[in-house]
Amino acid sequence: MMRLHLPAAAALAALIALHAPARADDVPTFRLTLKENRFEPAELQVPAGVRFMLVVKNEGAAAAEFESKELNAEKIISAGREATIRVGPLTAGHYPFENEFNTAAKGVIVAVQKTAGE
Repeated sequence: MMRLHLPAAAALAALIALHAPARADDVPTFRLTLKENRFEPAELQVPAGVRFMLVVKNEGAAAAEFESKELNAEKIISAGREATIRVGPLTAGHYPFENEFNTAAKGVIVAVQKTAGE
């Protein structure tokens, strides 16, 4: 039978707590809607350096494919459904995306670095 010493167990518990993933309510969520072959908003500002969830809702009558090579993200979304995509953290900059099934639907995520005092 293996016995675990109390100090070793405490150290292991502390290590697990430090590396535990953030709870879902700790991660900011941003939303995009695809309707009438347009993303709304077409430009979405997010904070740089922060991991976030991106919820993309497809209000169209056909399936869509959210794709961004710069974000390394690709997700097929059925008509009337939504998908959640983990993103970041991003460096400050512009990250274009599109509906690969209809490339007229385009947009950009702008990661903005906060300045001191914000």
